[in-house]
Amino acid sequence: MSLWIRYTTGRDGQYRAGFGVLENGGIAEYEGDMFDAPRATGRVIAFDDVTPLSPCVPSRIVALWNNFHALSAKLGKALPKHPLFLIKPSTSLAGPGDIVQRPASYEGKIVYEGELGIVIGKRCSNVSVEDAANYVFGYTCVNDVTAADLLFEDANFAQWCRAKGYDTFGCIGPAIATEFDWRNTHVVTTLDGVERQNYPLADMAFPPLEQVSRISRDMTLLPGDVIACGTSLGVGSMRDGATVAVSIEGIGTLTNRLSDAKAEPRVQSLVNTPAGSLATADDAR
Repeated sequence: MSLWIRYTTGRDGQYRAGFGVLENGGIAEYEGDMFDAPRATGRVIAFDDVTPLSPCVPSRIVALWNNFHALSAKLGKALPKHPLFLIKPSTSLAGPGDIVQRPASYEGKIVYEGELGIVIGKRCSNVSVEDAANYVFGYTCVNDVTAADLLFEDANFAQWCRAKGYDTFGCIGPAIATEFDWRNTHVVTTLDGVERQNYPLADMAFPPLEQVSRISRDMTLLPGDVIACGTSLGVGSMRDGATVAVSIEGIGTLTNRLSDAKAEPRVQSLVNTPAGSLATADDAR
C-alpha cells in the first residue's frame, strides 16, 4: 500500500506544487501525472518542509446518501435499489488543515459527515463490477460538509447541491491510499476531540466497486474524481470555530476547522495548480 499526497513548498509569495509518496517520515517526490505513469525523481522532501494540499483535484465529488444499513434503519427509510447521489462542484474542494468557510449568506446549522472516498484513476464509463477495480486509484477520507437548514428550505425542491456545494464544503485528504482494504476498517469522526462517529465500512449497502460500476453508467468519471461513499450514525452540527477530524486507519486523519467568522480566509493554497508548477500568492485558493 502506498500513500500519495499533494503539497506545496516555497516562501515569499513563490510556491511550487508537487506530489509524491510518504516514505519513512519524508516524501518521495514524483513528476508527471499522478494517475498516468508518474516518474520518481529520486528526491526525498522532509514532510515538515511542505504544506499539504488535497491529495487530488476532482472535477466533481459524487456524494452518496443512505448507503449504510444502520443509518437507513434509524431513518426508517428503505435502502435504495440504485445509489442515491448528488454532485458537489470542484469549487467546494478543501484539503487537510483548510478552514471550512461559513457562507456569507447563511447563519444556520453546519453539519459534518465523515466518509470514505473512492478516487478514480482513469476515465471510467459503463464499466462492470468485475472490471471496476481497474479504474480505482485508491481511497481517501472525506468530510461532506452540509448547510443543513437549506436542504428543505423550499418545500417544493430539496436543495442537496446548494446545501453541500459551498466553497470549502468538500474536504478531502490527507492522502490517497492505494491497494487499501476497506472491509475491516471504521470511519472515526471527532468534534473538538470528542468521538462522534465510529462506524464499520463493512455496513455499506453498495460497496465501492459496485458504486463505481453503477455510477459510471450514469456519467463518465474522470481521473481524480471522488465518490464519497455516504455516512452512517453520528452526524452532527459544528459550532463556529469547532475542529472536525475524520480518521480511517491506513489512510490517516483529515482535520478541518469551521471558521470563527465569515471573512476568515482559507488556509490551503494552490488547490487547482498542477503538480510541479510555480505560482504566486495571487493564485492561492
